[in-house]
Amino acid sequence: MILLLILSGLFLAFANGANDNFKGVATLFGSKTASSKIALTWATLTTFAGSCVALFLAHELVSTFSGKGLVPDEVVQLSSFTTSVAMAAAITVYLATRLGFPISTTHALTGALVGSGLLASSAGVNVNKLFGSFFLPLLLSPFLAIALTLILYPLFSYLRKKMGISRKSCLCIGNEVISTAPAGIVDGSASQASLQMTSFPSISIGTQVTCEQRYVGQMGEINAKSFLDSLHFFSAGLVSFARGLNDTPKIAAILLVTSTLSPIVALSMVGVVMAVGGILMSRKVAQKMSLEITEMNDGQGFTANFITSLIVTGASLSGMPVSTTHVSCGALFGIGSVTKQARWMTIFKIVNSWIITLPVAAALGYVSFLLLRSFE
Repeated sequence: MILLLILSGLFLAFANGANDNFKGVATLFGSKTASSKIALTWATLTTFAGSCVALFLAHELVSTFSGKGLVPDEVVQLSSFTTSVAMAAAITVYLATRLGFPISTTHALTGALVGSGLLASSAGVNVNKLFGSFFLPLLLSPFLAIALTLILYPLFSYLRKKMGISRKSCLCIGNEVISTAPAGIVDGSASQASLQMTSFPSISIGTQVTCEQRYVGQMGEINAKSFLDSLHFFSAGLVSFARGLNDTPKIAAILLVTSTLSPIVALSMVGVVMAVGGILMSRKVAQKMSLEITEMNDGQGFTANFITSLIVTGASLSGMPVSTTHVSCGALFGIGSVTKQARWMTIFKIVNSWIITLPVAAALGYVSFLLLRSFE
């Protein structure tokens, strides 16, 4: 049972890294500030740094996600209970990752704790603890992110213009070459050899494919574009760092229940496996977060990251289990609302996946504990 507990906890760490690691740097890729490979490398390094710092700063989250106060202490000490929580949360996050949906590991763990706890304890689950320590931060954090985005992005835009930094696009002038089929050819039946190439002068506004918006101006002696890109990288790293700080102790709490592993070993193992999960399996979630929620430029990406890092870091230091997914998506929803570039169908699907996460994880937690409790 102890071996199964450790394996389940590490599986959860892997699924968490696969689903979450790219979220901090999604704006770097989405705004074309960095390639997906560079963005993922930066996310891996900064997330692992957050995991290392969690050794010293995140004791409150370790306690919260052990289940203490939510269910009786004698239940928390059961390896079967903790293993069922880990298995249920891991399967939930892994399935969402395979489908390309950015969901919250915090949400999945909460659902798994409730589902397993309802079966494990005749007293049920401490509703006050559940609402105050789990649901309230999870519910409020995305709305806080949206509100801050609606306030800060217009403010940052105003300050940029006051400093004389403008945003330029491009005008495409030249000969446009197109291929035409001879008369009488049915659509789709022309061979490559029969196509005729025609060139004619054209003027058009550059598209997202042919050019990108750039900031023009100076920040003192520094080029505005270079300065903003540096800030954007820093803010993305800060989000990833905050995520490592916030998520690592939640998963390590599972490994520490049996007292088989020391806190240093448990947190280190979780940090390493999270990094591996992000490297091997983050592509689908990266695509969804970076390109399908809203179009953005580097300034908008920086704003979303700044707000996300502010909320998640503050929550981590105060022991509040907010979701980096909810906060970062909330900031992107806010950016899309301000710029009127939000893709609401994608946003609806993401929010729907958040709603489904709790009952799915709870059901899996209930079934897992039902199967495992007879072995202890």
